[in-house]
Amino acid sequence: MNYIKRTLIILLLACVSGIGTAQNAISPKTITEKQHPRILLFGGEERQIEQSIAGSPIWKKMNETILKECNQILELPPVERIQIGRRLLDKSREALRRIFHLSYAWRMTGDQKYFDRCEKEMLAIAKFSDWNPSHFLDVAEMTMAVSIGYDWLYPKLTAESKKTIRDAIVYKGIYPSLDPKYNSWQRVVNNWNQVCNAGMTYGALAVAEDHPDLAKIIIDRALNSIHLAMDEYKPEGAYPEGYGYWGYGTSFNVMFLSVIEKVFDSDFGLNSTPGFLQTAGFLQNMTGATGPCFNWGDAGSGGGLNPAMFWLAQKNNDPSQLWVEKTYLQRDDYSRFTRDRLLPAIMVWGKDLPLDKVTEPKVKAWKGQGANPVAMMRTSWTDPHAIYVGFKAGSPSVNHGHMDVGSFIMEADGIRWASDFGMQDYESLESKGMNIFGRTQDAQRWTIFRLTNRVHNTLTIANQLQQVKGYAKIDQFSDKPDFMYAVSDISQVYENQLTSAKRGVAIVDQKFVVVSDELVASNKPATLRWTMLTSATPKLGKNGIVLTKDGKTMNLKVNTSAKVTMKTWSTTPTTTYDAPNPGTTLVGFEIQLKPLEKQAIQVLLIPGSVDVKSAKFEKALDTWSK
Repeated sequence: MNYIKRTLIILLLACVSGIGTAQNAISPKTITEKQHPRILLFGGEERQIEQSIAGSPIWKKMNETILKECNQILELPPVERIQIGRRLLDKSREALRRIFHLSYAWRMTGDQKYFDRCEKEMLAIAKFSDWNPSHFLDVAEMTMAVSIGYDWLYPKLTAESKKTIRDAIVYKGIYPSLDPKYNSWQRVVNNWNQVCNAGMTYGALAVAEDHPDLAKIIIDRALNSIHLAMDEYKPEGAYPEGYGYWGYGTSFNVMFLSVIEKVFDSDFGLNSTPGFLQTAGFLQNMTGATGPCFNWGDAGSGGGLNPAMFWLAQKNNDPSQLWVEKTYLQRDDYSRFTRDRLLPAIMVWGKDLPLDKVTEPKVKAWKGQGANPVAMMRTSWTDPHAIYVGFKAGSPSVNHGHMDVGSFIMEADGIRWASDFGMQDYESLESKGMNIFGRTQDAQRWTIFRLTNRVHNTLTIANQLQQVKGYAKIDQFSDKPDFMYAVSDISQVYENQLTSAKRGVAIVDQKFVVVSDELVASNKPATLRWTMLTSATPKLGKNGIVLTKDGKTMNLKVNTSAKVTMKTWSTTPTTTYDAPNPGTTLVGFEIQLKPLEKQAIQVLLIPGSVDVKSAKFEKALDTWSK
């Protein structure tokens, strides 16, 4: 074992030298001066949480919910090493959920049953043959899980249990991260960087007494690497991978920052990364008026409580950033929150935040540039029947990206009229041999039904795909209440299909929405297809469609000089690998473009609560800012 250890340390040093020297090298003595527990919550700080529980019905209810869930976990057998496809990730996530919940329960109550069950879980995991390093997210989450449990239970664990768990952290968690076969994540800019650096750092902090040199190098490596992912939030906080992966990457990034600050009394300058703290605004505005999120890219449509928002709101000294989170906390049933494996962190990050100071946000429109620029606007934060619009620019080439440049969603009168499919479960595709993460124009990813421009709320020219290499930013933006809008030149994603293409989306007079396209055709005739995904029932007219759902209506009205053919398209898949899409329809129209023809198209989306005849808008895009 000593020979293996020396060899791996040499390999580690080579790996670290390959990515440069950390600018803020840490001292292991700084770690070990802080006795266990040192991760997230020092010994004795449980009293601060107790004060929050005593002073707030919400935190009292959350604490009770976590303890109740722990009582359910007591009855479950330990997690087993059952791999699904190439992933052990669901087992790692369940392990993190259980261990974090149980160790929290033991620290807050001192009840032996929670300690015993948590120790049992960790010892079972420690005996796994490995933690599946070929898919390193699995190792990262498992390492974080066991490290939290080891640290939080440390004062009472036996020497034998400590050694078993500590060796697993080192040899099944940290050491595989030194192998070049498994550690490419330290050089990427996506959620893998955030999750894996966080997991390895938790492991290093947990075992620092026994492996000080290893702990130093691992944490230095993380400080030197994680900024690559944090730079992706520049300049204004838009997260390129969308809502769901914000909840993954950002949450683990916050777990990393929180524990680093706690132990070293420093954030090593990372919190000042442009855009990172501003990402609270991104997530808050991604939630629609009806509740679900703006689910572009590989994201599900549901929204949910995000503990990381409490850390961000505290850093920004802005309780209004918790407006959406507070709506979740006003529900009667908290049991759904316990599926979040990081839920106990909300008691750590939220304990100093007075929820009665959470006020309605002042801003009703938000935009963020970056790798995947987006804009969101709404007419109210308090009215569930408000108009809400999300508009996306960006590129299909980003991690978890779709061919959705120019796409939008729209809500009014309590209904989401314009929708997005979001993601399809990865295993359902990979189990059928699909390679789903390619980013070239001919990648198999673009044969998946839900991922192309043909089924997003954007344009398709001559049935062709958007250009993966193309990119669009938000060129104009306004948050003025009577005319909120965003405009983007989306020409690059239609290279060789259109000479130019601009799209603007606006809420006019807080009454209706306009989607305005100004195009110049290529030197070839082509069919332009304008589509919008909806769960409503459509009735086609000459230059419009009436959508009906749940007793409400919405009028889609097309204004253009071109001849328009109104149409619907089926969303039923025609392959064996595409997921079904029940209850949805693609609505829209086709226009025949002549070579080099200039064409302006305005689509008005008029809620049934608004008089159609009063909804008029004729401004060209270049006059929107005037």
